Amino acid sequence: MAATDSAGTLPLGETFPDIRQGVRDLCARFPGSYWQALDRERAYPTEFVGALTEAGYLAALVPEDYGGSGLPLAAAGAILEEIHRSGGNGAACHAQMYTMGTVLRHGSEEQKRQYLPAIAEGTLRLQAFGVTEPTTGSDTTRLRTTAVRRGDRYVVNGQKVWISRAEHSDLMVLLVRTTPVDQVRARRDGLSVFLVDMRQAVGNGLTIRPIRTMLNHATTELFFDDLDIPADSLIGEEGRGFDYILDGMNAERILIASESLGDARFFIDRATAYACQREVFGAPIGRNQGIQFPIARAYASTEAAELMVRKALALFDGGRPCGPEANMAKLLASEASWAAAETCLQTHGGFGFAEEYDIERKYREARLYQVAPISTNMILAYIGQHVLGMPRSY
Repeated sequence: MAATDSAGTLPLGETFPDIRQGVRDLCARFPGSYWQALDRERAYPTEFVGALTEAGYLAALVPEDYGGSGLPLAAAGAILEEIHRSGGNGAACHAQMYTMGTVLRHGSEEQKRQYLPAIAEGTLRLQAFGVTEPTTGSDTTRLRTTAVRRGDRYVVNGQKVWISRAEHSDLMVLLVRTTPVDQVRARRDGLSVFLVDMRQAVGNGLTIRPIRTMLNHATTELFFDDLDIPADSLIGEEGRGFDYILDGMNAERILIASESLGDARFFIDRATAYACQREVFGAPIGRNQGIQFPIARAYASTEAAELMVRKALALFDGGRPCGPEANMAKLLASEASWAAAETCLQTHGGFGFAEEYDIERKYREARLYQVAPISTNMILAYIGQHVLGMPRSY
């Protein structure tokens, strides 16, 4: 265990060592060849997700009263970091960790009892987070998907895009507008969150269309055409959904930052090993400053980013505001990861482009977090306006 894992404090040393070792052992059963085969076919890692579920890692944040482990977000960060450092990809299942929090913090006791135990034991999967739309992008308060109340039901119409894992999820946390924007005082008002049972919705008003991308991410586009859902699907109060989603977004950014730390360390480990083993002109290439120094810089950047990730985790788990820290953690960790990816590929030279070395796959995966779940420029705009007090830049 670290020096301290108490909420609100910044731990020193390796956090959750037993959990980390358990994840490493599990990931050893799923080597690079496993992920490469899935990448070629753009297939979902069903066996890997099943193993994580069986071991209880995807129930880490579910309270013990509902069948989970009741661990803090820092534990989930440790799990995802180790998955990525091992060469795996936690994006196949990480959403369950942060979307579940919306139900836990804002759902009714009936909703918690109905869904959380099944999520904890793995018989239900909550992997889909329906927010982004093709016409509004990051301008969430202007989203156009609507839910209209009709008696004891809501009718949903609209479209979502870049909704990952929708084909592999039983439930989806869905953000929609329930009050027209011209009828609210502030644009953030009038948005509501629903927990949609996708098993009933698909084919009855919900259509899922996969989007093939440069990496194996199982992302989709969703179309809602008079989708009828029960009124008790509403999470919390109608009209307060934007505030509820913000909680989940902070957790999402911190966990993505943890994954990026794992990616960075994967690249640094691989680059260091190759630089020490590969000999050219009678000596290891790592002896050359042109090879050694970029790896050292990537390591220093990763260590610095980890400090911000730890600060964000300490604030989140301590119940304190952490918006700036969550955003900066994601920014710094994703940039450290991408710099490490560039360095690793350059260190390997032409071999870095060869599939068998498994660098190019991780290189493509790491690039995603410069754009998703929030782009680097949006984070800089947030810091400029909300932290430094400068005029809004967009």
